[in-house]
Amino acid sequence: MTDSYVYATARTPFGRFSGALAGVRPDDLAALAVRGVLDKAPALDPGEIGDVVWGNANGAGEDNRNVGRMAVLLAGLPTSVPATTVNRLCGSSLDAAIIGSRAVETGDADIVLTGGVESMSRAPWVLPKPDRAFPAKDMTAVSTTLGWRLVNERMPKEWTVSLGEANEQLADRFSLSRERQDEFAARSHNLADAAWTDGFYDDLVVPVTVDRKGGTLTRDEGIRPGSTVDKLAALKPSFRPDGGITAGNASPLSDGASAVLLGSGEAAARIGVDPLARVAGRGVFALDPQLFGFAPVEAANRALKSAGITWSDVGAVELNEAFAVQALACVDAWKIDPAIVNTKGGAIALGHPLGASGGRLVGTLAHRLKESGQRWGVAAICIGVGQALAVVLENVTETRG
Repeated sequence: MTDSYVYATARTPFGRFSGALAGVRPDDLAALAVRGVLDKAPALDPGEIGDVVWGNANGAGEDNRNVGRMAVLLAGLPTSVPATTVNRLCGSSLDAAIIGSRAVETGDADIVLTGGVESMSRAPWVLPKPDRAFPAKDMTAVSTTLGWRLVNERMPKEWTVSLGEANEQLADRFSLSRERQDEFAARSHNLADAAWTDGFYDDLVVPVTVDRKGGTLTRDEGIRPGSTVDKLAALKPSFRPDGGITAGNASPLSDGASAVLLGSGEAAARIGVDPLARVAGRGVFALDPQLFGFAPVEAANRALKSAGITWSDVGAVELNEAFAVQALACVDAWKIDPAIVNTKGGAIALGHPLGASGGRLVGTLAHRLKESGQRWGVAAICIGVGQALAVVLENVTETRG
């Protein structure tokens, strides 16, 4: 067994639903992320990439079933570079990084490119196949953008509530107020804006050409600078008339792609750059589907145990903010200082293109550790239908204190 390391990361800006990236196909977004991360390792011969593991939660349209292979071909890599696409819904690209790190550690591959993509704007509508040819009754097209679709009638009703209702139940369970949710959301927007202003994301994000006239998207589209609790308090609840979840304290539907280049320690010479972080621990957990927002608690605990450390060692946390209430429930359960969580903003501000979010977490965490000199960090994400994943990174840069 050998260690696996994060060598480089890149992502596109994340666009809002029907926003600037709505005209860009998901396979093209994925190819941009592939090229973006390889541009950070100019010495690497792409033909030496042992495998590509790519995340995607949809796959029903232009994702074309195996969008990882499509990205490799569209990015101009040699046709000899293989690729697979994995689907663990919101955790898909974190799952891809986990799979890639295992491949390196077991010696199956020395260099693995991982990542993920989602265009929620371009997710198609689907029609179920009729029971017989030429049915006389109407057929209903079902959106594949988000959430349950074509649900099996055998599924218990309490499992298949909407994602929003599931998190309203979480708010009830842990007495998480609307005010706390709005405070968390305002913090996310303002920290994201500050991180962009300070230049943190300049080297992490590759611009996307969005029209034939050469227009580009260079910054995450969903950030609302100057957000306040008072402004957010004016928004109406989205799922219950008296609920706490609004469009302002939940992540938006989004488009984007992310990539993470992994390799062994011995691969550094061929990659041509020093590693950023070691993949030190991994965790996966599942519980009742409607409780998915709370699943990162145990996933992260298991990742810490795998790494041989405790929460007292952790200096940085990247937790995907599917909903403010879900993030708050996890942070409260971990009993950690909220100040170390998502200091460069989170998904409420940056966006949550399902298949790409895990790769974003890994990239942001690795660069936060490098910037701060902290040794240990945790990336965690909740996943619809009751699952979660987490990864522990160890800073191996010269900045480590």
